[in-house]
Amino acid sequence: MGTKVTVLGLGAMGATLAGAFTAAGHRTTVWNRTAGRAAALTERGAVEAPSASQAVAASPLVVICVSAYDAVHDVVGPLAAGLAGSTLVNLTSGSPPQARETAAWAKRHGIAYLEGALMSTPSGIGDPDFLQLYSGPRAAFDKHRETLAALGHPVHLGTDPALPSVYDSALLGLLWSTLTGWLHSVALIGAEGPGGGVTATDFTDVVNRWMKSVGALMNTYAPQIDAGRYPGGEFPLTLHLSMMDLLAHASELRGVEPGLPDFLKELTGRAVAAGHGDDSYARLVEFVRKSGNR
Repeated sequence: MGTKVTVLGLGAMGATLAGAFTAAGHRTTVWNRTAGRAAALTERGAVEAPSASQAVAASPLVVICVSAYDAVHDVVGPLAAGLAGSTLVNLTSGSPPQARETAAWAKRHGIAYLEGALMSTPSGIGDPDFLQLYSGPRAAFDKHRETLAALGHPVHLGTDPALPSVYDSALLGLLWSTLTGWLHSVALIGAEGPGGGVTATDFTDVVNRWMKSVGALMNTYAPQIDAGRYPGGEFPLTLHLSMMDLLAHASELRGVEPGLPDFLKELTGRAVAAGHGDDSYARLVEFVRKSGNR
């Protein structure tokens, strides 16, 4: 058998976490404030503790995943003494200030605390291709990394407990921006007209290969943003803007909502008008920020 782990909270995600630990061969103890949700897990080898205090006592690694941070404190607050010397991993969604407050509480009580963010839906839990983000003491992360790998690929972001929440928000923004761009493209290429009528499935087969080029641009632009210098090279903003005009015109001809290309043109046009036409696309980060050197 693997290591011992306790899961507090058996909602849709909590039960999935417990199932993943059990499937990986870890000795999994579970507890939920509302009784009667552990039957399927105990059939697979998990052990249901009759109380939260007994659940915490069963394992050196305790994972909590409940509805909100208030619920986290309701559950673990009375268990501080029993958690001392253990590692508490909080996978409940919340804000950066809430994460720091909970980490400070854990430190006062001698609890090693890891804040986490689950970057997948329940169906992705256990898949090593899905990232699961953590922050907190590196020693605690390294000690339990192999156990946490049962949930997905564990990534340690640093010691600041606010990091997973901020990464979560930023990555979700990237998700929605990317999906919205893809939807606009699907509508454009699927519309009637010369070269149109392409199915979303056929188009996405090409998109999957194109995204490697997009990733290469991100890797090129990231150091430019960090350095605050944006050499345009062979793909300056003036060229981007002219190509955006083509996208806007194509959208108009095919009857596709113009909001996305109009936004891109407006943002890029402001940068060019400000004298940055020879810079790379990365220069636009200064216009996305509310303030800064533009």
